[in-house]
Order: sequence, then structure tokens, then C-alpha cells
Amino acid sequence: MQKIEIHSIDGAEILEQLNLYLEGKLINNWGEHVLEFDNKLGKGVIRTIAFDWGVSLVDYNVNFVQDTSIIFTIKDANPIEFIFISEGKLNYTTSVENKPYTFERYQNVIISTKKFSKETYIFPKTAAVKVNFIYVLSGEYSKKKNNNLSYLSKSLFSAFTEENEKPPYKHYGNYNLRIADQIKQLQESHESGIVRTLSIEGQLNLILAMQILEHNNYENGLALPESLSKDDIKKIHNLSAFIIDNISEPLSVQSLATKAGMSSKKLQLGFRVLYSKSVNEYIRQLKLEISRDYIKNTNDSISEIVYNIGFKSRSYFSKIFFERYGILPTDYRKKIKTQE
Repeated sequence: MQKIEIHSIDGAEILEQLNLYLEGKLINNWGEHVLEFDNKLGKGVIRTIAFDWGVSLVDYNVNFVQDTSIIFTIKDANPIEFIFISEGKLNYTTSVENKPYTFERYQNVIISTKKFSKETYIFPKTAAVKVNFIYVLSGEYSKKKNNNLSYLSKSLFSAFTEENEKPPYKHYGNYNLRIADQIKQLQESHESGIVRTLSIEGQLNLILAMQILEHNNYENGLALPESLSKDDIKKIHNLSAFIIDNISEPLSVQSLATKAGMSSKKLQLGFRVLYSKSVNEYIRQLKLEISRDYIKNTNDSISEIVYNIGFKSRSYFSKIFFERYGILPTDYRKKIKTQE
């Protein structure tokens, strides 16, 4: 495993220390620092920008060749970290708690460690990871006019205090697509100069507000329309197994939602979170994958296979099979036979 040691929360210094290992290219435009690398260690872009009142962004879009630990050991600060993963996942440990955690895609995470503690983020090998870190230095942010910190929940407000002995804070919240959509807009910003800087700052404030809102609703047992709980995720995983076992049966969105015990809207949201597809798109792809296995591993006729996966029209099946694999089912079977 590759290990990278970081001893700062200043974005520009983080990139400089990362670059000692990654040996990429550092760029600075309009106060935004960017590290690009494409070599034997992996490929990616890491960017950072800092604003007034102790708010800064570090955004990773990386794919490492081997498991890579980025280890933060900060002596003079313990910022509040608002973390959101748009793609992939991260493993996380601290020197205070030996228990490892996995931060999942679309999960809202807010953490603050004790001073002098060590944090380790493990990026899995050969996996694309897009993760957004917003750092907030509580001492500086509390000096901001109209900061309204007193309106935070008691638990999150404690993370904004400047007490040296304050306990570590962690919130591993719900899965939220609205935050993901907002971060996508941030990552795809193409403006330049002052327009870009103002745009990024405004979007960071909006993302912070959305993450705090999710936290507030989580603590009060409320669910935003765009949020999924871990129980919801488990239900959808179980439903995926049910779909495979009943692939030949009529599977409507409503019947599956009833089976899972959730609304159709939440079911669709869950499939988008887990599979980046609607329920019907997921079922159709699954049918095609199963049909391909049948064609390859059985002597069933194409018509029998069409029936076994729950399609009524052979011509429709041939059409979408060709769209998916670039070959007709009959030609695919001939190709398999010639390779035996």
C-alpha cells in the first residue's frame, strides 16, 4: 500500500505535500491550486481553493494503481470536515478510534477530530474516486458576521467550539442525491477569473447548507425526499436478489415498491443511488445479462430464453440485445459455437 503523509490543512500545502509522492504538475489560476498527475502511480486531478472565515475546498478526482493511504497528522488545528463522495468509496480510520469506517457514495459525512490525532483515508486501487472535502476552521468561522452558529443542533454546535478537549465528532448520515447534483455543478464549473471564484464560493456555501440540513433532519428522524437511510439501502439490496429470482415474472415499479415497503419515488431514488439507473433500466439490463448467459451456457432456443427472462416479443429482445452488445442473439450463439 502506498502511504502519503500530510501535515497541513492549508489546501496549497496539501497539494505540495501530495506532489512529493505523486510527481505531477502544479497549476495556480485565480487563487485556485490544481495538481494533475498521470503516471505509474495513477491518474487524477486534485484541486483546492480557500475563502475567508476559514472555509476551504479540497476536491479529489483520482484513480490510483494501488491502495493509497493519505494520512493527515495536524498539530495546530482540527477543522470540521464536510465530506461527500460522488463516485467510489473511502475507508477511514483515526488514531483515537481503531474501528475502520467506510464512507459510501452519496453519503453525507461530517467529522471533527481531536487536536494532534491522525486521520487516514484509504483510496482503493484501480477505482475511480471523486470526493469533496469542505474544511471549516471553527475559530475563524465564528468571527463571521451573522454566522448563526447558535441555531445548529447541540451536537454539531459542540464541534464548532474552540475547546482544546472537545470530544471528536462524527456524523455518518443518509444518502442524498440533491447534494450530489449540486457538487456535480461545482465540479463542472467552466467559468474563469472573478466569475469562477464567486461561483465556487456561492456553491460551497450552498453545499454546506445542504449538508447541515441533512444532518438536522437525520437527528430529528426526518427524511428529505432526496435522502435514503441505510435501512432503505438494505431493502433495495434485498429487492435486487428478489428481482434475479423472479426475472421471468412481471415486475412493475409499484409491485416492487410494495414488496420493499417503500414508495415508488423512494425506490427509484434508491436504484439511482446504487446502480445509477431507473428500476426499469436495471431490470432490462439484468434480463440481457441473464439472457447472454443462457445463450452461452444452455441449448435452449432463443424463443425459450426470451420466455425465461420474461419478454413477450422476440423481435424486441433481439433489438435491445443488439443495442447492448452490438450483435444479434442468433449471431452471438454462432460466434460462441465457433470458439468452442
